[in-house]
Order: sequence, then structure tokens, then C-alpha cells
Amino acid sequence: MKRSIWVTVLFCFGCSQKPKPAAIHIKLVNNNHSVELSGLDIAITNEIARDSSNEEWQKLIPVYSMPVDTAMKNYQPVQPGTYHLQDSAVVFTPDTPFTKGKSYFIRYYQFNSGSGAADFIKGRKRLGETHYTDLIFR
Repeated sequence: MKRSIWVTVLFCFGCSQKPKPAAIHIKLVNNNHSVELSGLDIAITNEIARDSSNEEWQKLIPVYSMPVDTAMKNYQPVQPGTYHLQDSAVVFTPDTPFTKGKSYFIRYYQFNSGSGAADFIKGRKRLGETHYTDLIFR
């Protein structure tokens, strides 16, 4: 009897573990003219790299200029520029150079995080909701 309780408890702990989010790192490169993102899922970046347009990259990691009123972050236009894959890192170069001292942010969409049925049942995620992290840089 005691053994079955321990097995059940261990099984529950095993089911409740969440996958660890990827450690995304950003840094300015090319004399502060570009921003490099590393730590993205290599399978996703390789698949997107096959597409020659920037639209798919902008869906995953769009770059924005940080407004003075940060409450307006969700209403900013996407920073135009080009993306390319370089040694498993994504490099974004804007059409107009980054302004020194001005803040920008990358909105990293986590399309596969918390997508299990239990997350919907427990209220941790709602249908149609997309999770993202804003990565700020200067």
C-alpha cells in the first residue's frame, strides 16, 4: 500500500515539471549597428532561415523602439530591417541605425510554452493566448 502511494506521488511530481525556457542572450554587434540573439531553438531558426523574407523572423522575434511612455509598448510599429542566421545566432540589422542611448526591445514569442491540456484546465493559459518575453537593449 505504501509503495503505491510513493509511486503515485513521484508520478505526480514528474508530470508537474515544466520545461525550462530557453536562455536567450542578446548583444549589440557590428559596431552597435546590429543586435545578435543566441539561444533560440536551432530547429526553428534553421527552418525559418530557409525563407528569404523577413516576415517569419518578425513573427518570432520582432524588434521595436521603446516609447517614452512604456505603457504604449504594444502599439509600436516593427523596426524595419533584415535578419540573417550566423553561427546558430540570429542577427538583426535595422534599416536605420540604432540611436545611441535609446532603448529598444525584442519581443520573443514562445509559441510552444505551456501548451499542454493541463495548462488550459488549470487556467495557466487561455486558448489563443501567446506568451512572449520582452528583451530590452540600448
